Amino acid sequence: MYFIDYLYFKSVKYMRFIEFNISLTFSLDLVCIFIIPNLKNLTMKKPTLWLMALTILFSTFSCSTENNDHEAPSVNSEYVVPETKVIETVILELLNEYRINEGLTTLESLDLIKSQAFVHSDYMAEVSNISHDNFAQRSAFLKQYAGANRVSENVAYGYSSPASVVNAWINSESHRGAIVGDYTHFDISAEQDENGYWYFTNIFVKK
Repeated sequence: MYFIDYLYFKSVKYMRFIEFNISLTFSLDLVCIFIIPNLKNLTMKKPTLWLMALTILFSTFSCSTENNDHEAPSVNSEYVVPETKVIETVILELLNEYRINEGLTTLESLDLIKSQAFVHSDYMAEVSNISHDNFAQRSAFLKQYAGANRVSENVAYGYSSPASVVNAWINSESHRGAIVGDYTHFDISAEQDENGYWYFTNIFVKK
């Protein structure tokens, strides 16, 4: 399912909240979701804002892994697990608190997951762009080395506190689906670009 979800635009003079309910079928070997709170340094006039709203997509991709296993890329066994930041610890705690309130079991953190989340957050911060680029490689790594049967990913940009990014994910139906999904493990990476903007990658795994 390809779902155009929520868009937030903020500038000095204008703020827009636009909701789209457009869906299309799409088939890929992954489940991945992203959300963006704003466009930094956005100072465009109203017509341009609406045009940008129509061209930026908040996406959910899903399909059966059994159908595309032959397309899985080769992966490198080497990985780096960075030191955990306070903002990351709090986000994981808030996500598990939400699962408890929903009557679900908590998820366990895993260094292998964090390593892949770090690779992607660091990449997004370096190129100053939010994306799910190379998700297939992260998924293949976790299936091969962490014993994952299913992998899902939420990403976000621009939020400055744990509560703000978690609330944004929870208030988006598609992102919330990953948070309350049938998973056993998760982890997160939060990295800043040269301007101090945060990029988040939150990966969920079913073992």
